[in-house]
Amino acid sequence: MDLALEEAESVEGIEKTPGPGVTGPGAKARSLWSDAWHQLRRNPVFIISSLMIAFLVIISIWPQLIASGDPLQCDLSKSQQGSSPGHPFGYDTQGCDVYTRTVYGARASITVGVCATVGAALLGSVLGGLAGFFGGWGDALLSRVADIFFGIPVVLGGLVFLSVVTSTTVWPVVGFIVLLGWPQIARIGRGSVITAKQNDYVQAARALGAGNGRMLLRHVGPNAVAPVIVVATIALGTYIALEATLSFLGVGLRPPTVSWGIDISNAASQIRNAPHMLLWPAGALSLTVLAFIMLGDAVRDALDPKLR
Repeated sequence: MDLALEEAESVEGIEKTPGPGVTGPGAKARSLWSDAWHQLRRNPVFIISSLMIAFLVIISIWPQLIASGDPLQCDLSKSQQGSSPGHPFGYDTQGCDVYTRTVYGARASITVGVCATVGAALLGSVLGGLAGFFGGWGDALLSRVADIFFGIPVVLGGLVFLSVVTSTTVWPVVGFIVLLGWPQIARIGRGSVITAKQNDYVQAARALGAGNGRMLLRHVGPNAVAPVIVVATIALGTYIALEATLSFLGVGLRPPTVSWGIDISNAASQIRNAPHMLLWPAGALSLTVLAFIMLGDAVRDALDPKLR
């Protein structure tokens, strides 16, 4: 029986097509992932966005590499002053170095974005995948629960949920984003699993006696995860922007945490007197969100055969 199952699994390889530029009867076929990586390496959008994200991740882990100051060390005598030697972005209202706070602000935003994306992707893909594979009452229940969460306005929900939280760490914000972000991933994962389980190689494995666990892990899961990765990559940039929005409204991250949203909120009332206080953290936030959206678009183009 095991030999028969292995032969059924080989049916998956038959459906793989040679990559671009590979021809001839002896040409080795590429899998979806190797073909996608082959295309991504030649996509300038992917290269540029990856370099930007790599830089942001590095400075979020080791901000002292490019900023030697302390983001919490302030001098009121320098309040709202412009750029000066050693302080190219000037000072904010409290006399803190805007450059140092902009560099250190990447840590909170990247942490929230990555942790929220991983949490929402894991929870949503597991629940959606199980519901799509088994169907029945569990599928109907998940769909109705997801509809309830889709009906909650994100910003309003954040104002209500986070206004009662007193913690100054990133975890309440991460938990809130995961709470409202998993239904989207679950719906994508559910539809992808329903499509994948109808393929011939899955039906062949089922006919040869493969169990549900084997089919999920060996056949359905690997062929249904691509849409989830695409949606999660694009959502990461959205989650970073959502964290900044909630922090701007005063219910997200709170001082002494250094965050772009907090700095933008503090600078909003002084935009005419000291525009540099707003432009630098807002520009860093915009570039970060743009980088993740560009990465998501490149991954989508590589993983979607209809776009090739």
